[in-house]
Amino acid sequence: MKTALPTIGIRPTIDGRRLGVRESLEDQTMNMAKAAAALIEANIRHASGEPVKCVIADTCIGGPAEAAACADKFKANNVGVSLAVTPCWCYGSETFDMDPFTPKAIWGFNGTERPGAVYLAAALAGLNQKGFPAFSIYGKDVQDATDTSIPEDVAEKILRFCRAGLAVATLRGKGYLSIGGCSMGIAGSIVDQSFWENYLGIRVQAVDMTEVRRRMDQKIYDEAEFDLAMQWADSVFKFAEDKNRPDLKLDEAGRRKTFRESVLMAMIFRDMMQGNPKLKKIDREEESLGYQAIAGGFQGQRHWTDFYPNGDIAETLLNSTFDWNGPRAPLPFATENDSLNGACLLFGYLLTGQANVFADVRTYWSPEAVKRVTGYTLEGHAKDGIIHLINSGSAALDGCMACTGKDGQPVMKKHWDVTPDDAKTMMEQAVWCPANREYFRGGGYSVHYVTRGGAPVTMMRLNIVKGLGPVLIVAEGWSVDLPAEVHKTLDERTDPGWPTTWFAPRLTGKGAFTDVYSVMANMGANHGAFTYGHIGADILTLASMLRIPVYAHNIPDDQIYRPSAWGLHGTADPEGADFRACANYGPLYGKY
Repeated sequence: MKTALPTIGIRPTIDGRRLGVRESLEDQTMNMAKAAAALIEANIRHASGEPVKCVIADTCIGGPAEAAACADKFKANNVGVSLAVTPCWCYGSETFDMDPFTPKAIWGFNGTERPGAVYLAAALAGLNQKGFPAFSIYGKDVQDATDTSIPEDVAEKILRFCRAGLAVATLRGKGYLSIGGCSMGIAGSIVDQSFWENYLGIRVQAVDMTEVRRRMDQKIYDEAEFDLAMQWADSVFKFAEDKNRPDLKLDEAGRRKTFRESVLMAMIFRDMMQGNPKLKKIDREEESLGYQAIAGGFQGQRHWTDFYPNGDIAETLLNSTFDWNGPRAPLPFATENDSLNGACLLFGYLLTGQANVFADVRTYWSPEAVKRVTGYTLEGHAKDGIIHLINSGSAALDGCMACTGKDGQPVMKKHWDVTPDDAKTMMEQAVWCPANREYFRGGGYSVHYVTRGGAPVTMMRLNIVKGLGPVLIVAEGWSVDLPAEVHKTLDERTDPGWPTTWFAPRLTGKGAFTDVYSVMANMGANHGAFTYGHIGADILTLASMLRIPVYAHNIPDDQIYRPSAWGLHGTADPEGADFRACANYGPLYGKY
C-alpha cells in the first residue's frame, strides 16, 4: 500500500494595506514564492525518488481570511512543510502558519525599500511566544528590490530546512515493524513504542517471529517471484569456505535449504513491511496489505537463529539499493531489532535517498596498538586512530563503496542513480560466508566486504536515557584504506567473515571529539549507522524539528541550523540550549 507523498507549501506573505501598498508588492512577493518553489523542485527529491511538489497559496496572504484559505489549500494538497516568504512588513499573528505539527520557516528578503527583516523578526517572536518554533532565513547581503535571485546562503538554508522538514512529514503516520522482541538483552531492541509514537509519529507493529515461519511453511508469498529471486541469487552469490568445525558443517542439502530460506526471508520481510498485491491471487488478502512500515527490524538471536537460518542475507538485501528485481529504494531494517539504530538508518535514508549501513562499533585501534600488532604507522585521516565498524553478518552492499562518483572517488549512489551495472559491481565485492554455527546454530550466510577508503561518511547513534528521553550523537569522518596485510592482521582478530569499515572521525579537540578513543567511548551503545557524505548539518536540523537533543557532534558552528527559538535558550552554550529547547517544547506528538 502507498500513501500520498507530502508536499511543500509556500506562503507568499504581504502587507495587507490597500490603496497602493499591497498593490506595489504583489508581483515581488509572488515572484519570491515562485523562485523558492523552482529552487526546491530543482534540487530535492523525496527519499523514494519521486520529484518534490511545491504548493503556492492562490493569493498573497495579507490577513486572517487569506491565511485560512491558504490552510485549506495546504490541507487539500497534503502539505507537510511550510515556508513563508516576504519582502516587506506584514501582520505577524494574522498571517503566520499555526499548524502545530508542520515544520515552519520564514524567508525575509534582505532589502532596504521595505522592512522584510522587521516582519521576519516580529513573526518569529510571535511564533516563539505561542510555542511554534520556526526557522529564520535572512540573507547576509542586502539585495535590490528588483533582484529576483536567491543568494547562496539563503538557498542553503531553504534546502536544508526542506530536506529535514520532508523527513518529518514523511515519518508521520507510518509504521515500524518489530519482528520478534529483545535480542540478547540489547536495550535498543526493547522497542520503546512511546518514543516512536510521540517523537516520530510512527506506529509500532509488534509481530512474533512465528509469523515469518508461517508464511514460509504455508507458501504465503509469490512463488514465481521467489523462483526469479533464486535464479538471480544462484548467478551472483559467491560463497566462501565453510570454516565451521567438521561436526557443525552442513551437508549440501542443508546448505541449499539454508540458502533458499535466507533469500525467502528477504521477500517475506518486504511483504510484511510494504504489502504485496500478488498475494490476493492466492487468497491471502489480509497478508497482501502489509503493515505500512517505513522501517523494521528482526530479533533473530537467539530464539530464531538457534534453530533457523539467521537474517543476514535478508537484512543485507533489504538495506541495499537493489535485489533480484534490480535497483530500488532501500528498506531500513535493523539487525537484532535494535530499533534505535533502525531509526538512525531511517533518518539517513530520508535525508539522502541512499543506503545506510548498520554496524557494530567494535574496536578502537590507537596508532600505538596498530604499530605494535602490525608494524604499520597509521597515516592520513587515520593518523590519530581508527574505529572498526563490523556488523555480525549483515550490512548494506552499498557500504562497500564499490561505485565511483563523477570525481573518480568511491561513493554510495542515491538509489535512483544506481544502475544494473552498479548492482553487479557491488555484488562482485561481496563474499558470503557460512555462519559460525557455534553462535548461529541454525546456520545462515554472512556477507563479507571491505569498504573502500577515502569516502566522506557520517555516523550517528540514537540512545534513550531514563528521565531525559532520546539523545543523539553525530560523527562525520572518512572511510580508511589499510594495506592488505595490515587489514588482514586486524580483521582476523575478530570475525573475518563479516563486513568491515575502517572509520576515522574528524576531531575537534573538544568533548567527545577530543580524540578517536573519546568518540567511541561516547557512542552510547554497541551499534551505530552510517551513510555516504558529510550530512551532519542536515541531521542536526532534523533532530531539532523532532525535539531530539544532540549530545555530541563535530559539525562546524557555521553549519548548525536550528529554529530561532533555540538561540533564546542560550547562545554561549549551543549544546545546552539544544537540550533546554527540546525539553521545553517536548515531543511533536504528545508527552513522552
